[in-house]
Amino acid sequence: MTPIERFKNLIKLDKKDIYQIILYSIFGGLISLSLPLGIQSIVNLIQAGKISTSWIILIIFVVIGVVFVGIFKIMQFRISENLQQKIFVRSSFEFAYRFPKIKQEQLYNKYPPELANRFFDTISVQKGLSKLLLDSSTAVLQIIFGLILLALYHSFFIFFGIILSVLLYYIFKLNFQSGINTSLKESKYKYKVAHWIQEIARNNISFKNENLFDFSLNKNDKYVTEYLKYRESHFQILKKQFIQLVGFKTLITAGLLIIGGLLVLNQQMNIGQFVAAEIIILTIINAVEKLFSVLELFYDVLTSLEKIGTVVDLEIEKDLGSKDCEYLEKNLDIELKDISYKYPDSETLILDNINLKIQQGDKIVVNGPNGSGKTTLMRLLAKIIEPTSGTVFINNTNSKKICVGEIRSKISIVTYNQGTFEGTILENLTFNNQFITMTEIKEVLDKVLLTEFIKSLPNGLDTKLFTDGKQINSSVVQKILIARAILMKPRILLLEDSLNKVEPTQAKQIIRYLLEEQNDLTVVVITNNKAWENSKTITYTLDQGKIKE
Repeated sequence: MTPIERFKNLIKLDKKDIYQIILYSIFGGLISLSLPLGIQSIVNLIQAGKISTSWIILIIFVVIGVVFVGIFKIMQFRISENLQQKIFVRSSFEFAYRFPKIKQEQLYNKYPPELANRFFDTISVQKGLSKLLLDSSTAVLQIIFGLILLALYHSFFIFFGIILSVLLYYIFKLNFQSGINTSLKESKYKYKVAHWIQEIARNNISFKNENLFDFSLNKNDKYVTEYLKYRESHFQILKKQFIQLVGFKTLITAGLLIIGGLLVLNQQMNIGQFVAAEIIILTIINAVEKLFSVLELFYDVLTSLEKIGTVVDLEIEKDLGSKDCEYLEKNLDIELKDISYKYPDSETLILDNINLKIQQGDKIVVNGPNGSGKTTLMRLLAKIIEPTSGTVFINNTNSKKICVGEIRSKISIVTYNQGTFEGTILENLTFNNQFITMTEIKEVLDKVLLTEFIKSLPNGLDTKLFTDGKQINSSVVQKILIARAILMKPRILLLEDSLNKVEPTQAKQIIRYLLEEQNDLTVVVITNNKAWENSKTITYTLDQGKIKE
């Protein structure tokens, strides 16, 4: 999708508001351009030496016209503010909805937090579109109505209007594509700089080393240099436009003043008409200048839409409609039949012809060397990714016939890189699910050995956590994640090295609870920790994508 097509789609969403802004611009433009006619009449009366009631009435009408133009402007600002609010709300929910729904393959070789930075382009679209609509609509209508009004004074001005329109079109056409290209390249390196600063912040401990610190600055310098190069290229386009505008204004102003003067000398126009015509001409020239200043804003809006599009264009998961969706029974049995998987840019199979049956209540441990496909297998079981070939059956039904949401509601997953989010401990445990009682919470906290820790906190469960639980130790974070997973009342619990940071004695107690006390819960653990293996577990070994019992 091109930037222009994105802009058209944005306009379609709020066309009613935009129509209102244009309508008020039309009213304001008509009144503004009627003012020179009033001024023309006042000048003619003064020139004739007639100070009468008509003169006073004309002044009153001119003043009323100015007031009405101001009122229409205020109405436009109100609609514009509503439009900005709608853009922000719509964009925030678009991002919040899409990130959990984006296909995992689409995020391959991408860093989701860095992609989330594109949301800040919403601010540019908010401000830019609003100003673009207000200024461009007013400017275009002033030019159109001004040319029509000038044509009434003399037929020459019709010819002037045609030349003006042709010149504006060619100036726009000559600069538009190159302006968009340089703006997009500038924005690309702007985000590279922002992402690198984000990387420095994320690895700030490592970069305290003097050698690494120098590396961080050198790499930042490289990205900034590229940014400045494309920023300068974009500025050259804008400067070229400005030079063309100055030449255009000089030519038009000089020509119209000379011709207008000649028309007065030849008595084809009177002084009042000449003054009014010059006011209209100045209005048109100012409107043209405003159009050129808006063009830079137009580049920014199109570039921002393109950057937002890098997230919006990512393919999201498609789910079955409620009518076509089969719902799961209490038990959840999974069978993997001839499953293979490879990454989008690889020909090597990560999983190779996997056949596996998991029945409700099974306790399964999957071990194997790094790179053997354990994490991939867990993501496949959690329905996060789809197999390259083969079929996943759930309760003897092809999983594609069951809604993804229905499957995931029965599965809890804890990965090795998972963390807490910013919010209270209670929010991190329950996601404000009103169906989870305090009795259930306390019972689970006891089982994962978190009760004493919670009691030691002044605010207990209402203690606020920072991102990734920075103010608490990693073992507590792992316990919170396991407690959260259990409180979701899943049929299957998928764990990936989820207790490797917990003190071994405590880890054994939690393992015993999960494997021995939760008889009806299916537990699949990806780990090389032998503490998970006991008489109740079935152990599989993954090696080079193949599974061995």
